[in-house]
Order: sequence, then structure tokens, then C-alpha cells
Amino acid sequence: MNSSNPSPANDVPAQSLERLVVFFETLSPHSVADLALLYAPEARFKDPFNEVQGCDAIAAIFTHMFAALEAPRFVVIERISQGGQCFLSWEFRFRFKTYQRSTEQVILGASHIVFNAQGLVSVHRDYWDAAEELYEKLPLVGSLMRWLKRRANT
Repeated sequence: MNSSNPSPANDVPAQSLERLVVFFETLSPHSVADLALLYAPEARFKDPFNEVQGCDAIAAIFTHMFAALEAPRFVVIERISQGGQCFLSWEFRFRFKTYQRSTEQVILGASHIVFNAQGLVSVHRDYWDAAEELYEKLPLVGSLMRWLKRRANT
């Protein structure tokens, strides 16, 4: 994803940012369809596992999230905006469906969001450490990841 100088000259409209935060904090399997009200049709999305373009492809990622995880939800901790872009720090809370089902997992991450001139999201890039925040929590992979981390730190 190329995002050199991605922000338009205008400031992020406060209502666009607030609508986006509310959307993610109240995201449900039914509200995924509303993504097209907040994202530009050609919007780009990237995270450690995906890189897609278009509302349907982005919505499919969130639809899959609800199918793969139990009770996933986002909690936005902080928001910073400047120009036509913002940075959100968040907690992603969920439970695995097949492993430690009673234990809520938390992934800490951040999103860089770029709005277009119409106040719609044109670029959404998530940053989080998949090794520390996810792989280390899994049974077999987690043991290997923790061992590799210890080896790298010695």
C-alpha cells in the first residue's frame, strides 16, 4: 500500500471521525454492512494478515472476524487527528472459539486512517504485533514464539 502524502488538505471532519469510532466500538455481524456508509468505494485496508481494496473486501475481513472469534469488539483508547487523517489507538478484545474459551484476549494496536474530501475513509492501515499479541497466546505456536523471543534477547 503506497501512502506517501495520503492526506487531503482539509481537516478530518469531527463528525466523520466520531461516526467511525462509534462504528468500530459497536461493530456487530449485522452492522458490518454499514461499512459502505463510512468508507469510500475504492478504500484500501491493510493489517498484518490482509491487504485489500474496496468496501466488499474490507467488510469480508470483519465478517470473517465474527465467524472465527467469540465476542470480538474494539475499544478506542485514543484518537489524534491532523489534516485529513487520524491515528486511533485501540484494544481488540475477543475469546477464541476453541482454545481457552473463558479467557478474554486483548490485542493492543493502532490504526492510521485517511479521509477523502467527502469525509469517507480512503485508507485504513492497522498496526499491531502479531507475534506478541496473537501467536504467543496460542498453544504450540506460542511456546515456539516465546522460546524464539528468549533466544533473541540473550
